[in-house]
Amino acid sequence: MADLIVSLAERSYPIYIESGLLSDNSQLTEHIAGKRVCIVTNDVVAPLYLASLKQQLSAYTVDQLILPDGEAQKNLTNFEVIMAHLLANGHGRDSTLIALGGGVIGDITGFAAACYQRGIDFIQIPTTLLSQVDSSVGGKTAVNHPLGKNMIGAFYQPKAVLIDIDSLSTLPIREFNAGMAEVIKYGILGDKPFFDWLETNKQAIKAKESKILAEMIQRCCQAKADIVSEDEKEAGVRALLNLGHTFGHAIEAEQGYGVWLHGEAVATGMVQASQLAEHLGYLSAAETNQIIELISYFDLPIKAPDDMSFADFIKHMARDKKNLGGKLRLIIPTAIGKSEIFDNITEQQLQQVI
Repeated sequence: MADLIVSLAERSYPIYIESGLLSDNSQLTEHIAGKRVCIVTNDVVAPLYLASLKQQLSAYTVDQLILPDGEAQKNLTNFEVIMAHLLANGHGRDSTLIALGGGVIGDITGFAAACYQRGIDFIQIPTTLLSQVDSSVGGKTAVNHPLGKNMIGAFYQPKAVLIDIDSLSTLPIREFNAGMAEVIKYGILGDKPFFDWLETNKQAIKAKESKILAEMIQRCCQAKADIVSEDEKEAGVRALLNLGHTFGHAIEAEQGYGVWLHGEAVATGMVQASQLAEHLGYLSAAETNQIIELISYFDLPIKAPDDMSFADFIKHMARDKKNLGGKLRLIIPTAIGKSEIFDNITEQQLQQVI
């Protein structure tokens, strides 16, 4: 029984959130239509979970592709590596790709699935907190380009998402904290009770208490599923999920992908968006400080890199894929638990916070 459903008519799919899913094939095999499977993972996750996953797939013909770890690997070169592997191993339209890893693996594998023979099935098995609460849900797939993050990709939904909470036990603390940026985002952008819940339970979250983590992940996935079901291709409300991302993507692109983790950049971006909201008169200083305190509790950065100038930010923000008609679109919190899309922010106003 699925914990959640992303409702998209014929493209609807389940999200399972449990302990031990990587050792139980009952949910996994239900969503594999053919007999061929290719697992795409990286050299950090493979030694931990690949053998266990392959054991669950003994009834299938399985091969695997192990990519190097890191955000810098989410590029067209490795997209081509996946394409070549699928062709060389004779995969057809009835093959299923399985993305075993964090957001990088999920994004590039999903994009490969969207493109290979004009679209084959794929399943997300996210192993990082950030991918479990955000990138594995919603069908955004992409690779990065030196001129912009996630600028080459497709909206392409998985057949299922399997979240094994036990995988967080092997996650480095820096990666866990980076995932918390996306968790906190849901509270700021549209769920004040969840933000309050995070403040109340922050010690238990930091201690990785399994029941608390399960509830936290489920609440995030439900929030994202609701938004994606309403606006699959980001024509409206889904853009709110990019709170902090326009600033954050600029940091990632300018510093070099992987220097700052995605969640670290988003954390700073949310602080900048909150400071801009305060400057515009929407947030009080107390609310901004409340946001900064929760972000800081998880040892996330709250200031942009010292070597980034205003011009460095603007050149990347001007290329952001959310922009329409040449206008910069920013997501700004108007209260803790409420955010809006603004397309009338001037460079002079941005200079107040960058």
